[in-house]
Amino acid sequence: MAKEIERKFLVVSDNWKEDVSNSIIFKQGYFKGDNLSASIRVRIEGDVAKLNIKGATIGIVRDEFEYDIPIEEANQLLSLYCKKPYIEKTRYYVNYQSHLFEIDEFIGDNKGLVVAEVELSSENESIDLPDWVGEDVSEQTKYYNNNLVENPFKQW
Repeated sequence: MAKEIERKFLVVSDNWKEDVSNSIIFKQGYFKGDNLSASIRVRIEGDVAKLNIKGATIGIVRDEFEYDIPIEEANQLLSLYCKKPYIEKTRYYVNYQSHLFEIDEFIGDNKGLVVAEVELSSENESIDLPDWVGEDVSEQTKYYNNNLVENPFKQW
């Protein structure tokens, strides 16, 4: 089982845009169900689809399983079993010092929200943050994608 160690920050300026190395459009949905002990997601990333399961914990460390699936099946799963609206965003990749930051610029019901995530090798790893990174929201569950489905940014 893989562990994801990730910090999430609000983005406070557009200074990151000049350093983008790549971008991908994402469409993702979360399976319906109450009291799940995991977040179960279907994601289409450009021309690749994945099924992802993350432990439902708060913080920067979570269990994570991820599997490639056919796009046709991903579309069926999104349509039949996932909560609406879907999460739609463009993910931009920016290298800063020795870390890769993934900046998510949301559209649809979450338009206006821009967050940056960075994966770490340990919980205690310290990193220098670029000037466009603001508040650390890693433990604020309202910023978790699965919560943005039911409580989108436009309603805040």
